[in-house]
Amino acid sequence: MKIKVRRYHPHFEPPTIDMEYEVPESLTLLEALHHIKQTKDRTLSFSSMCRSGVCGSCAVRVNGKEELACEYRVKEGDYVEPLSVVDTIRDLIVDFNKSLHSLQRSSAYPLKMHAGMSEEEEKLIERQSDCILCHSCYSSCPVYETNQNFLGPFALTRAYRYAVDSREEQKKAHIDAIVMDGIWDCTLCGNCTTVCPQSIDPKSDIMMLQSMASRFGYTNPNMGSFGSFGLEF
Repeated sequence: MKIKVRRYHPHFEPPTIDMEYEVPESLTLLEALHHIKQTKDRTLSFSSMCRSGVCGSCAVRVNGKEELACEYRVKEGDYVEPLSVVDTIRDLIVDFNKSLHSLQRSSAYPLKMHAGMSEEEEKLIERQSDCILCHSCYSSCPVYETNQNFLGPFALTRAYRYAVDSREEQKKAHIDAIVMDGIWDCTLCGNCTTVCPQSIDPKSDIMMLQSMASRFGYTNPNMGSFGSFGLEF
């Protein structure tokens, strides 16, 4: 079967080109990429580590949708490209540094915690703790595409994980960090939830953060603009 891979090299002219390769059937995409590199084109560049859907490093876009290459089974005519809205370094390898910095900006880490958590309380944050930082949610996010100051889905999910942690004593500090370029900027389109390989629901987490922010006295600054369109509720 044949698949196409979008190739990129900053020193080539043009820097981007689609190349078609023939690969055996019944392979994962990651296996197919290794096959291409080993037997057809040693210059092909891509990322991989665990090969078992745990590390998230092999995330790419296939036919316009974010997938983990180690889990996706190739089909005839597949078009493979790097993740969107982040800078491409070479072929399918992208630069995650800017979006990873959003974890620090959103205070998505423990601030002041006391010891002790029940099993029931642990289950409340279990799903959010499964994030593998594969960046699929960022690649699919229409807000991050137009505003890269937006904190983005996995940073907000991680912020929610600590904001509702029963051990955290500074919950408001987590909310304070995400009201600017954060929860109110999300359009709640749900793309992030659709593409998450860990079945995390960032859309729901962001909605819960909006509710928490309201309880701390914050209001959605976009609500005031509805009146200019003559909307009534």
